[in-house]
Amino acid sequence: MSLHATTPATTGLPRLIAGGVVRYGLILALIAVFAAFSTATPTFLTLANLQSILVNNFTLLAIVSIAMTFAVASGGIDLSVGTAMDFASFAFVSLVLAGQPVALAALAGLAAGAFVGAFNAFLISGIGVSPFLATLGTLFIGRSVQQLLTNGGNPVYLPPNGVPEAFRFLGHGAIAGFPVPLAVAIVVIAAAAVVFARTRFGRVILSIGIQPGVVRYSGIAAPAHVAVTFVLVGLIAAIAGLILTATVTTYIPSSGNAFLLNAIGATFIGTTLSPLGRPNVGGTVLGALLLSVVANGLLLTDLNFYWQQVGTGTLIFAVLALSFISRRAASGA
Repeated sequence: MSLHATTPATTGLPRLIAGGVVRYGLILALIAVFAAFSTATPTFLTLANLQSILVNNFTLLAIVSIAMTFAVASGGIDLSVGTAMDFASFAFVSLVLAGQPVALAALAGLAAGAFVGAFNAFLISGIGVSPFLATLGTLFIGRSVQQLLTNGGNPVYLPPNGVPEAFRFLGHGAIAGFPVPLAVAIVVIAAAAVVFARTRFGRVILSIGIQPGVVRYSGIAAPAHVAVTFVLVGLIAAIAGLILTATVTTYIPSSGNAFLLNAIGATFIGTTLSPLGRPNVGGTVLGALLLSVVANGLLLTDLNFYWQQVGTGTLIFAVLALSFISRRAASGA
């Protein structure tokens, strides 16, 4: 009874401030790092560099992070998003190198990524393996399969004079001056936002992540929804694999795994934007943008690569820790 009598008077303003930090901490962090790098490096705040952040840093990370958002929203995680990227990339390059039409090669790449997701779906929904262990196993299997397919990890190159125009357009083209890779990323982000906000499937996935027991007892086929989710994760990651390959005109084994940790980081940073601390598309996009700005800014400062990784990890930890502390303060815990 005393709790109701004292809490508003003693914690009203701090709770209001803490609530604001919880809700808008990610945006404040983005503004802070943007201002810091603008001050520290004269080349940061230039049109060319800002375009480079969006096209070279943000695009692929945002797509992979959206894929990760679906997995985390369902209450799991997918450590094999990089494997789905790599399988899609290998199928895409191999078929183009064999003289097949680019459209057919792209479809094969998407199918390869979806296959990785279907394999995870079988392990998780069919056998009952936890998402962490299932996708970790897929990560290791996928890495070994790539080594076998490429004679120990040799890249697969497209000859400079053998790159089809449609292939080049996907990686370097523009529509009315707007880069194609960034346009694809925006379409993926918008589609994901519609799925979560406007479809029954999206609402069920979010419910499974929050209260799986309630969903199960309500008669909804939760395993089937989770299975579709992981196939979708593989498919979205495959889109990133196609763009990556079209950009560098090369397949490099296990290169997709370079996006794994940042995708996880962007997704969990994005949860700070949700009042319930849940994965959401808007938060993930801002998380990916924050990590992209930090990566670009640290590169311009000529900081040692390993210290760049330390800086990125520290930032992720700081944003999540600040959100956790502020959330506890806001709830009066």
